[in-house]
Amino acid sequence: MSIVTAFEPGILRLPVFDDAHRVLAERIERWSADRCDAWARTADALPAADRCRALLAELGEAGWLGHLASGGDAADLRSSCLRRQALAFHEDLADFVYSIQELSATVITRHGDPRQRRHLAGLADGTTAGALALSEPDAGSDLARVALAAEPDGDGFVLNGVKTWIAHGDIADVCVVLARTGDGPGPLGLTAFLVDGDTPGWKAKPIDAIAPRSWAELTFTDCRVGPGAVLGGRGRGYVVALDALERARVTVAAAAVGFARRAYRHALEHVRGRKAYGARLADLQLVKSALSAMDVKVTTAALLTARAAWAADHGDDYGKHAAAAKLHASEVAGEVADAAVQLSGAAGLVAGSPAERLYRQVRSLRVYEGPSEVLQMVIADAL
Repeated sequence: MSIVTAFEPGILRLPVFDDAHRVLAERIERWSADRCDAWARTADALPAADRCRALLAELGEAGWLGHLASGGDAADLRSSCLRRQALAFHEDLADFVYSIQELSATVITRHGDPRQRRHLAGLADGTTAGALALSEPDAGSDLARVALAAEPDGDGFVLNGVKTWIAHGDIADVCVVLARTGDGPGPLGLTAFLVDGDTPGWKAKPIDAIAPRSWAELTFTDCRVGPGAVLGGRGRGYVVALDALERARVTVAAAAVGFARRAYRHALEHVRGRKAYGARLADLQLVKSALSAMDVKVTTAALLTARAAWAADHGDDYGKHAAAAKLHASEVAGEVADAAVQLSGAAGLVAGSPAERLYRQVRSLRVYEGPSEVLQMVIADAL
């Protein structure tokens, strides 16, 4: 099968990718395409949390999380980007589940000790759900404001406070939690902890989102963890969090490309089949202009994402590239999804229609892992 949906073949042929990446792209494209109809039929059949659990098991059984077991090519951001682009093109929640699982596992791989890495096997086979708890009601992008307290208690710590907008929060079996141990002011006083989901004192409350998600507020009340829960060293939580976010921004950009490409292809198919003013919509000059703008935007987003992933994989300083890719691709996803609704006319406003679903699904991309305004500051500081 030639790849004509989730990926642009010409971009895959660029030397930024190697043959192994091209094989991976075709495999994940085939697998996702084979399942997209079944995913669509069950889209509203289960609560979001249950559906995320089912998708997690499906991804694990198919081996798409297997690289998380030992670290392996979890460090290969180009591979992660290809997986996310294909999954986002075919199924929003499949991409969501994959991304949070990989994000959680990569933090443990890069900063955990051998005992903490025991969680990787379950994360890799989909039997363990991971989560990363950074945000709080009064601390989003400004992680230096994190207030959840981790008070020393004997040889361990007691956690008290609230985390919110946590992906996988209501299904997590293990969670990386950023807390304040008071080892210094602002970001210097933060430590990351690896907390098991069955630890007494941890309570999850689901949060509804504009697009269905396993999303929750986590409350920690006298939640005691041992010294082995410290992840990456005491006082190094800010470093752990920034490392995770910087890498994740590149894969968010890839997902945005997948969403944008799906919106573009949906719009293209619609206008080719719709008659108006004595011709197809696709033959009208204004429609042609809109389609060409969409195509250029999706292509530039894909190229910026590939550059950022390549830089990370080759050990270059990629922070600016990651911010640029995520900023541009997430904005493009919103613009292209909006254009798809416009070209669909009233049909694009129907609840549950492909264009309407995409419109809701892409909105979060411009917020999490650094909102567009923060990324603009990151880029400016790197100039």
